[in-house]
Amino acid sequence: MKYLGAHVSAAGGADQAVHRAVEIGADAFALFTKNQRQWKGKPLTDDAIQAFRDACAKHAFSPGQILPHDSYLINLGHPEQEGLAKSREAFLDEMQRCEQLGLTLLNFHPGSHLNKISESDCLKRIAESVNEALTHTQGVTAVIENTAGQGSNLGWRFEHLAEIIEHVDDKTRVGVCIDTCHAFAAGYDLRSTEATQGTLDELGKVVGFNYLRGMHLNDAKSGFASRVDRHHSLGKGNIGLPAFTTIMQDARIDDIPLILETVEPEIWAEEISWLRAQASKEATSSH
Repeated sequence: MKYLGAHVSAAGGADQAVHRAVEIGADAFALFTKNQRQWKGKPLTDDAIQAFRDACAKHAFSPGQILPHDSYLINLGHPEQEGLAKSREAFLDEMQRCEQLGLTLLNFHPGSHLNKISESDCLKRIAESVNEALTHTQGVTAVIENTAGQGSNLGWRFEHLAEIIEHVDDKTRVGVCIDTCHAFAAGYDLRSTEATQGTLDELGKVVGFNYLRGMHLNDAKSGFASRVDRHHSLGKGNIGLPAFTTIMQDARIDDIPLILETVEPEIWAEEISWLRAQASKEATSSH
């Protein structure tokens, strides 16, 4: 089963994100549990928590179908102590918000060395940050998102993700989310069925599908191996549609949230329908 949705707005409360997901025919969604461009968010009230849990129950969204994303400001590999401490405190708050809402995943961008420490030191620091957050929380898995590799951002090679996982103490509470636009911009080819299968095989070999907790399905305005993060609508960018058909027909990618962050929210419902049709084509052809 493929769970499909989009990163919807939580304006007006997290429960509103559930209703927005339902409106586009989604059975998965992503959201921010606080303003993603601020360090501190207002604490969640008991009413807000209950409203979210009730909306999820009403529309049959289990925690495994929801992929919340943390603040863009957080850098868990920050080379300086002050920036690192601030990021770790904010990340812990994000994990605790997920705990309160009954969510089991938290998607995050790994971090940047800012050209001040080595890649391996930075990756180790990211893992230490995750270890610290896991020690103070229960039931929430830290989900590392691959990046496009802009600037000094790490996580653009599958090897980076594997190295972070290696240093995380509790392997049951760490996973990855693969963004197709980021992978393509980082130099993983997705421009044909064969290329996509090759990239997925590489992911399986380097990281392991047992760690795959979600995907972001985005076409790319940016060029192949450009290390530039620019999303596009499905089929309108440099990746093209065959990649997404291939993903929808790959059994290794079942039972996780597949989230659109494409650039035209008004066609999300159509994109979700198209993706669903790709999955059922496989079902038809295999019987």
